[in-house]
This record gives sequence, structure tokens and C-alpha cells, in this order.
Amino acid sequence: MNFLIFFSIVLVIYVLVNYYIFVRGLRVFPSGSAWRPYYVWGFWLLASTYVAGRVVEKFWLGPVSDVLVWTGSFWLGAMLYFFLLVVVFDLLRLSHHLIGWYPGAWVAAWDRVQRTLMAGSLVLVALLLTLGHINTRFPKIRHLEIHIPKETGSMDSLRVALVSDIHLGTLIGSRQLGRLTDMVNGLQPDIILLAGDILDEDLEPVIRQNTGQTLKRLHAPLGVFGVMGNHEYIGGPERAYDYLEDHGITILRDSAIKVNQSFYLLGREDRDKNRFTGRKRLPLSKLMEGINLSYPVILVDHQPFYLEEAAQLGVDLQLSGHTHHGQLWPLNLITRAMFRISHGYGNVQGMHAYVSNGAGTWGPPVRIGNRPEIVNLKLHFVKADR
Repeated sequence: MNFLIFFSIVLVIYVLVNYYIFVRGLRVFPSGSAWRPYYVWGFWLLASTYVAGRVVEKFWLGPVSDVLVWTGSFWLGAMLYFFLLVVVFDLLRLSHHLIGWYPGAWVAAWDRVQRTLMAGSLVLVALLLTLGHINTRFPKIRHLEIHIPKETGSMDSLRVALVSDIHLGTLIGSRQLGRLTDMVNGLQPDIILLAGDILDEDLEPVIRQNTGQTLKRLHAPLGVFGVMGNHEYIGGPERAYDYLEDHGITILRDSAIKVNQSFYLLGREDRDKNRFTGRKRLPLSKLMEGINLSYPVILVDHQPFYLEEAAQLGVDLQLSGHTHHGQLWPLNLITRAMFRISHGYGNVQGMHAYVSNGAGTWGPPVRIGNRPEIVNLKLHFVKADR
């Protein structure tokens, strides 16, 4: 029921935004224009492709669903920027209505001005989507060194490869994952951590492409560990868990392990577990019971909420993802308002925290304003009195 309510709200917003763009664009094609029917049908066919593709995937996974999902996903990005442009144009129009600042030549040839604005908008949005899609193909390796003043016994440092939000599915398959895998293995990490949303909502495209075989190529001496994110819960957590475990990923589900007798690694269930299953995740205080705080404690939690609680309970380093840092500018302004750390490193009451903006994409296969990343962490363990 919670999922249906959430989906209904999103669908209503989606339809309203598209209708707003549609009505404003319709002004360019007056009644009687030969191009008007093409605009009407073309617009709504594009606007329906994403929803149609996701529905068709459930019943017939193949070339038709792929084309619909790819087309619809690009439309999601186009919709955002068309919406922003229309808002800007409406604000300019309102200001002209109030103070009359349009040049007389514009007013006299208003139909031509509108056509020019629409053509310019189409070119601009197409350019943004093209460059933004190219950007998704070239992840950046971000290097970071962190000092944790605790003794580990046999280890004085730890190399961690952190990857979050790959979103394996129709849009991100074996080829793109293969490039990520090669980059991660090339860092020669001691341990690989996957901070959730490894899979997108639907597992079937992953199975069809046999993407799990590429996941198996990830290798680190201390192991490959992950947690589940909200998208694994949307698609079905138990199937996602079984698939990932079967393909070489040890998934931590509200559990803690001591690695190499040197540090603790904790992994939480996703914050949205209750929304999709009706069951709450284990409180962090419960998960921390029995943890010897003289050893370093690393927590992987997909969504970067409650950082202060983790710091107060003695966590030394929290690793998260989820935000995509907005993925499409200016949505990063929203994620910055929502999260204490939208992207990058922060220190919260003495606890180190890193929020990755992700290696993949959700929705539009486009990134504008930030690059996908793989995080190469070098942890140094030095006792405080040294």
C-alpha cells in the first residue's frame, strides 16, 4: 500500500509537469497549423514511453521494452530541462506583462520569436543530454586518505574501493559494469565495499544479460561486501539478496563482522525497508552491541541519514551513497538541502563520513554537474598516543 501511494504521487506529478510543458509548447502551433497534430501526438508518445517501457518489461522483456525504457529515460532528463526553460520563459513573460520591456520588433513578430525559442530549446536540451550521457561513460577515481587513531594489531593501513549506486539493469549492463570492474580491480584494494543500489528495480534485465558473471570478476583479498539500497527493496529484497550472494557479493543485512581480526565492518538494511516490507531495520544501537570500540569500526549504510547517531555510538567511518549528488544540475541544490553531506567527505562529531555520488545513474542515463565515481580510500590506523 505504501508503494502504491508513493507511485501514485510520483505519477500524478509526472503527468502534471508534462502537461505544463505541453500546454506551453502548444502555443507555438496555433489552431489550424499543419504541425499541431504532430506536436500533440509526438509529445504524448514521448511522455508515455518510460512508464510504458517499465510496464512492458514485466510481461515481455526484449527489444521493444529496451527501446521504450531507453527513450523514456532520456525523456525524463529532457522533461526536467524543458520544465526549467518553460518556467524561465513564463517569468520573463510575466515581467513583460508588468513592465512591458519586450522590444517592439519582438512583439510584432511574436509567432516567429516563439518558434525560435522552441528551436533553441530543443537544440540546447539535446546538447545537454548528449554531453551528459557521454559523461556517464567516464567514471572518475577519487582518492582520499583518512587517519583513524586506533590500533588494529596486524594492519597499519587498509585500501578500500568504494562503489555505490551502479543500478544494474536495462540501462547499465555487463559492458559498462565490465569497465567499472576493471577500474576497481586495477586499484588493487584490500577490500571492496558496495554501498547499495547495486541493482535497479527489476532483476530480470540483469539475469537476461548475465551481468552477475561480470560481478564475479570483482576481487579483493579481504572480500567483496555490500549492502542493499532502496532500489533492491523496490524490486524485491530477497531475490536481490540471493542473486548478489550467488555472484560473489557478501551482503551485510543488519550484521557486523570482524575482518582479519583487525577492524569491524557493519552493514545496515536500507532505511526504506519498513516502507516496502512493513518490517523495521535493526536499530544501530542494537547492531553496535558487542562491538569492541578499541578496534576501528566501519559502517556501510546506503542512505546518509543519522550521521550524528553513528558518531555518538562510536562509529569511526560511515560510507554511503544514494544521493547521486542530484545527478542532474540543479537537483544537487535539493540533495544539499536534504542531507548534511550530499557528496564527498565530512567530519561529523569526530566521525569520518564519505558520501559517494555513485558510479551509475537512475532514470536518465545522464549526469550534468558531476561525474560518476569510484572512491579509492586509504585508511591509516595509528594509535592515538603514538
